[in-house]
Amino acid sequence: MRLSSLFPKLAAFGIAGVVSLFVANSSVTLIEERSEIGVRNVLDDRGLTWAEVSADGLQVELAGEAPTEALRFQALTAAGSMVDAARVIDTMQVKAQADIAPPRFSAEILRNDAGISVIGLVPLESDRDALDARFSQLAGDLEFADFLETADYPMPNGWEDALSFAMASLGELPRAKVSVEAGRVRITAMADSPEEKVELERVLNRTAPPGLNVSLDITAPRPVLTPFTLRYLQDSDGIRFDACSADTNEARERIIQVARDAGMEASGTCIVGMGVPTPRWAEAVELAITAVHDLGGGAVTFSDADVALLAHQGTEQTLFDSVVGDLENDLPDVFALTAVLPKPETPDQGPSEFVATLSPEGLVQLRGRMADAATRDLATSYAKSLFGSSTVRNSARIADGLPQIWSTRVLTGLEALGNLSNGAVIVTPDTMSISGNTGDQQANAKIAQLLASKLGEAQQFDIRVTYQKKLDPVAGLPTPDECEAEISNIIAARKISFEPSSATIDESALGTMNDIADILKRCGELKLEIQGHTDSQGRESMNLQLSQERAESVLNELRARRVKTARYEAKGYGEATPIADNKTEDGREANRRIEFKLIRPAPLSPEPESTLDSVAEQATEGSETAEETPSE
Repeated sequence: MRLSSLFPKLAAFGIAGVVSLFVANSSVTLIEERSEIGVRNVLDDRGLTWAEVSADGLQVELAGEAPTEALRFQALTAAGSMVDAARVIDTMQVKAQADIAPPRFSAEILRNDAGISVIGLVPLESDRDALDARFSQLAGDLEFADFLETADYPMPNGWEDALSFAMASLGELPRAKVSVEAGRVRITAMADSPEEKVELERVLNRTAPPGLNVSLDITAPRPVLTPFTLRYLQDSDGIRFDACSADTNEARERIIQVARDAGMEASGTCIVGMGVPTPRWAEAVELAITAVHDLGGGAVTFSDADVALLAHQGTEQTLFDSVVGDLENDLPDVFALTAVLPKPETPDQGPSEFVATLSPEGLVQLRGRMADAATRDLATSYAKSLFGSSTVRNSARIADGLPQIWSTRVLTGLEALGNLSNGAVIVTPDTMSISGNTGDQQANAKIAQLLASKLGEAQQFDIRVTYQKKLDPVAGLPTPDECEAEISNIIAARKISFEPSSATIDESALGTMNDIADILKRCGELKLEIQGHTDSQGRESMNLQLSQERAESVLNELRARRVKTARYEAKGYGEATPIADNKTEDGREANRRIEFKLIRPAPLSPEPESTLDSVAEQATEGSETAEETPSE
């Protein structure tokens, strides 16, 4: 074949190859551009603008930082809808996520006459078997319902103390709702009486672990007052209530206000209770107090619906008749009024009298007049039953001419005396006087109710009883701070000393230990730290050990004196906390000491709020973001 004929054919093949190469390259570029643009558009349409797209031949590469794993997967799905999923190369990263906050562990415990129920969220590591066993034990024969859920998160600080205290408190609370959180316990309960309320608050506050935030809301029901009694007096000693009862807070304020308007200066108190004979009680009391004021003095006694008005001796008959007449017409129909104007005394009449005295030591002496031997024996036996058989001495004599109700008046006087810590009762045919001291804030009201019910509302009696907090078996207890101060005063005056270089308490300090033990017995259960301190002489390690041994020795001495020390701690501080200069003998002597310090709860820092809802929100954050972004 000729070369001239071969050359055109080769040229044609070459031109065809160049054209084919150009066409192929253009096709690849077009496919890359269309793939990249298509994937970019679908990602933008779905709000996945953070994803970066690049094409290399038939492959599409996705890069960028995805906010969540869910959004990364959405980007891959979107790209796969435009090109073959096998052509998608994933080089995306997922943004680091903060740890999901733990939920707020809490429990609500409800106890009533039907049983115990508990609902809430507790840590998975809690001993559920032990919890159920304890709740079942508290419920006894009643029903126990367990609705607790668990979450696998670390147990927060303060959770165990809070839950343990809550369960221990249920043993003291037959009807209560207890809310438990880490470091916090809120108790809502009802006591049977105001005295029980005070005692429950004292016990719960003293038994709470250190650092636990305890909130108490304990209420006591209104007492049932039988009879519903009020006694108002206006005499030379001023204006006062011996007893005051009201059915509502509004009625109490009305009664106290009318007494203030009449001139009462003292802050009157009134018991709000149940058993009122009529809703118009306050109106009747206001009318009666106004009547006493109009008479210029006297006394009025309400015992349920019976009203007795006693005017002062010497009150004008005309004024008495006018005031009593108006009061009779104005009182609500349910009330029955008895009004008495005492007759003038005859100078030559010597009053018959019986006197009973109760000393602060509990000794009782009876003297004066008795109607007969049987009455004297009865009074002696009754007094012994009230005050103790070995404390009563009867020096009364038998006399003639006494009223028929003398025995009743004597026994009623002794019963009234039983409401006092010390005092006296004087009984005459016309009057009865009770005076003394008591630790019961309601003693005046109780005595007035007693005398009105036993002797009659119209009888004249004088009650002069003073409440003293130190005699109150509940309120009179010293506070923890007062206990700490009392012990500090004793130690400051009479130091607890030890034998030289020994933990043995010196014999001269045993009396001091007795006095401290007496105080601690009165204080009840305290959280107390017995601290041992030394001077700086000798090695530091030896001083620390000696101070620890001395503190433990004091603790053992208290146990020997039957002091409840379950909540006490003995701790030695060695020479670490001097209170004087160790360079002088007097300073070293001062530094060698024992101190009693209350263990006080540490301030509780607030914990961040977190709930199970927050866990769910964070777990679904990705999907929510994907849904919300397009609308922005």
